[in-house]
Amino acid sequence: MTNLERLKMEIKGIDFPVEELQVYLLENDLQHDAEYEPTSNTNKKNIYRTAVAILESIANNPRLMKNYKTEDVTTTHFHTNLLNQIDNLNRKIRNMVDDDLNTENDAKFIYLFK
Repeated sequence: MTNLERLKMEIKGIDFPVEELQVYLLENDLQHDAEYEPTSNTNKKNIYRTAVAILESIANNPRLMKNYKTEDVTTTHFHTNLLNQIDNLNRKIRNMVDDDLNTENDAKFIYLFK
């Protein structure tokens, strides 16, 4: 599986041209055609960061920030739910340990700087 394929799994249902997805991946230090390494926390974090960047670009599109209504269903608070998903992904990224911080006993280092 390539990084591009893994990113598509993460943003399932969001349609972006492949060229744009490749740019997002490059901006997060990933090659689109490189092999995805599921055991690498750095690789996972960069995939999640790419997904956050894509969600943020959707959140910055004012045409999408409206309520949707079909015959039977009303979808409201799209922007709020999108921002909640961005926050959830950012929290997941912050809680992941970097590959270079792993030790023999898998101790986690926490930086208490503000």
